[in-house]
Amino acid sequence: MAGEPQDDCLFCKIVEGHVPATIVRETETTVAFRDINPQAPTHVLVIPKAHYPDAATLATAAPTLAADVLREAQAVADEDKLESYRIVFNTGSGAGQTVWHAHAHVIGGRGLQWPPG
Repeated sequence: MAGEPQDDCLFCKIVEGHVPATIVRETETTVAFRDINPQAPTHVLVIPKAHYPDAATLATAAPTLAADVLREAQAVADEDKLESYRIVFNTGSGAGQTVWHAHAHVIGGRGLQWPPG
């Protein structure tokens, strides 16, 4: 069920403290941690603590929580002193989503080409 922790979700396990992560920020509703396979000097994932399978579901079911994720993405960029950065939400396997818990990638610290990927 959306919003409920999922036993088989890696990110839910990080939220619960059962899987280690390099946490850089945490609020009442979000957790931000370093990506284990960084694509740039700054590559941080910002996730809602509540489980939503993707960004589209999160935006529809919990728009205030989606805004919290975006606000924290900005805070990560500010803390890492990024003048330019990218916020990426992959939604669906065809877009590269591999963990079915909504998350924003905050990527920066190097030049980023367009179009991506």
